[in-house]
Amino acid sequence: MPRKKRLPALPALLGRKIYKSGQTRGADDDEIYQNRVSRMSTVLIPYHFWGEALKERIRDGFFKCGYIVLIKPEEYFARANPGRELAEEGLALGRNCLVFYETRAQWSAYDPDQRGWSAADSRTDPLGGQYVARVPATTAAQNSDGINRGFMAKKMKGAGIRLYEYADEETINKCRIQLEAVYWLCYDSIEAAVAFGMSRADAESRRQAILASAAAEGLLEYEALRNARIIDEQNRTVCPLCLKPLSARGFYTRMAQAEGREVPDLTVTEINLFHIEELRYGCYNHRPYNLGWGHHHCNVVVKDAGILPTLCWMKQVVLRNEAHGTVVEPGPEATM
Repeated sequence: MPRKKRLPALPALLGRKIYKSGQTRGADDDEIYQNRVSRMSTVLIPYHFWGEALKERIRDGFFKCGYIVLIKPEEYFARANPGRELAEEGLALGRNCLVFYETRAQWSAYDPDQRGWSAADSRTDPLGGQYVARVPATTAAQNSDGINRGFMAKKMKGAGIRLYEYADEETINKCRIQLEAVYWLCYDSIEAAVAFGMSRADAESRRQAILASAAAEGLLEYEALRNARIIDEQNRTVCPLCLKPLSARGFYTRMAQAEGREVPDLTVTEINLFHIEELRYGCYNHRPYNLGWGHHHCNVVVKDAGILPTLCWMKQVVLRNEAHGTVVEPGPEATM
């Protein structure tokens, strides 16, 4: 059987950007979450989201690397018989469930040391303990240090990923194919790829192959991409918020920095991954036809609010300013 022909390599920065779409957002050491890991990692489920829908997904093997349910101390200790009651819900402390301390008040009221508990350090059953803590430092003189226990070793930083960031391997791979196809739909994608390291022949060859692969996988339905605000009527890639056609050069260009506020190791580019429907609990929105590319500035404005709520807010801001007497006229677009 003939070996499949290898595609020409993408410019390194673009290749990394597409690859990293399969990873979660960043997390600090003081957070419970892992930093920049695969979206297939162990998921952390807040106890108040535990229910039949999640149990069914677990029975179907949806979470390939397992899950850990995090319950607040006050929820756990309010029960007459916590162990028995959790067992009735399919949970067991130290096996698939941990008590999660987040505040100084929780730590003081339900001190795990006084109960002989250990901090967990494993993402698989047994978890190695009954609790995990991420209590921030306070400004008061007493007890000012933060309390970070469990999942703090270098190779075990963070207990898992946010539930809503999860995606399985097939979904991640399809998203990467579609995201690269959307890159090649930028009006200057060939020119930008050539400017940043590809030969024109290689860029044209890869563009053709990726668009064909996306179409074969059902990932290049232009009407669906337009309805999702990922491309415009001319099938050009646009920013999902401002709808301005994107220059592919923005995938490689670092963000401009304000004079006097320069950061020497800035790695943020002008164009970033953009979730059309925002990531939120109850949905798994890292999926095809919900991922596009957008301006970094527009992405920051939308945050986790969603595009339409953000547009409504922006319109209200303009209306209030006009009512105040501020003249809002179309002018030269700010550089994104």
